[in-house]
Amino acid sequence: MDTISATELARNTRDILDKVTSRGETVGISRNNALIAQISPPVRHMTASQMLANIKLPKLSSQEADKWLNDSKPRFDDSLNNPWE
Repeated sequence: MDTISATELARNTRDILDKVTSRGETVGISRNNALIAQISPPVRHMTASQMLANIKLPKLSSQEADKWLNDSKPRFDDSLNNPWE
């Protein structure tokens, strides 16, 4: 992490913000040789649908899908259990 003075931040705000946004770097800000703040890029969040959209899985034919469904059904029990009983 690069550290700059508060004065340098005031004089070069645009360049420093460009550095943070374009390179993803964190910049420390110091005053009287003491670190007083940090400027960091935001944490990027992704929704589940965005994440799943990036996963490339082979598509099943209708016959393969039916076989997969039939193979998986015996492993599941359709009954409901009351966990408090």
